[in-house]
Amino acid sequence: MERGIMDRLSAFLSRNRQENAHLIASLALILILFISSSNAAVPSGSLVGPGSYEEKNITFNMDQKVQTSGYFMTYMYAESGNVAVKNYAHGSGSLKGESTLTYQKMMKQNHPLYSDYNDFNQNCIQLKEDMSMTYAPMKISAGTGYFAANPVDYSSLLKEKTWVKNYRAGTSMHHEVEYAHALDKELEINAKEKFNYTYDPVWEGMGYTQMNINEDVTDGKAHIGVLQSDVDYAGKLASDKKTPLMDFTSLRGLGSGILSSAWKSPVIEIDEDYWGTSHIEKIMTLEVPYYKKTSSEDWLPCCSGGYLTMPASYIGDAKLKSAKGIFDCTCFKAPGEAEFPRVY
Repeated sequence: MERGIMDRLSAFLSRNRQENAHLIASLALILILFISSSNAAVPSGSLVGPGSYEEKNITFNMDQKVQTSGYFMTYMYAESGNVAVKNYAHGSGSLKGESTLTYQKMMKQNHPLYSDYNDFNQNCIQLKEDMSMTYAPMKISAGTGYFAANPVDYSSLLKEKTWVKNYRAGTSMHHEVEYAHALDKELEINAKEKFNYTYDPVWEGMGYTQMNINEDVTDGKAHIGVLQSDVDYAGKLASDKKTPLMDFTSLRGLGSGILSSAWKSPVIEIDEDYWGTSHIEKIMTLEVPYYKKTSSEDWLPCCSGGYLTMPASYIGDAKLKSAKGIFDCTCFKAPGEAEFPRVY
């Protein structure tokens, strides 16, 4: 008898375990469906969640005054979003100059819960430089060992190179001085880019690049070059809706960059070389704006005003012609008699 009771108890517990397992599996399935429906409310490619705001702003300022005699080498590189500036110089002799560098990198993302999302990027770099360099051979003692007793002979002619690239505009400007015995230069560079995306329907991009040169070169070579790509970088992202939102921060993901497109078929190409003693004044400005506004209809726009108020593009769509009879009621025919008569 005791054995029969134990068998019935074991069977009851086993049956409860199976029922509990089914209950747990059902609850897990409901939880997965709930999580999936919650995640589906977040648009694909969102950088931040719904109902959130994010802002980043990096700024840098540098003012510099330098006066030296001997050997010098300077290097400066700044990149903000899709604009970049490089400036370097070297030579032996004397240098006296002032320079100012201003840098800003700003990003805002406003993703409200019940209205259009907005991503806004603004980046700019400004460089101002006033330099005077004169070449002279130099001997410099270094350290306390061999080179202290045997000074190093520096006889390097002057070289100075500056370029600015604006990937948002597809613009490149280049200025270089080589083998010069003297250089007196005033240079100003302004590079800016802006990208404003309200999804949807507004896409707005702008690239602005400026280089101003006023210089005197003595016994040397001066080079000036400009390239403007025929590819609409400011609008390419706007028309490519398949590009994930995180790729908007850099246009370099579109290919090898400006060289692969601008060298192939530029719309502006400047290549100038001057040997000897020259005075050069040049102001170059390139601005590439882009603006596009598209209006997209809501899903089933006919529901608010009826079939006749639908856009012509919808009515003329071959895929929707089969639905015409439904929306204009021409497919409805009143029956002559009731198919299912009442039974009294």
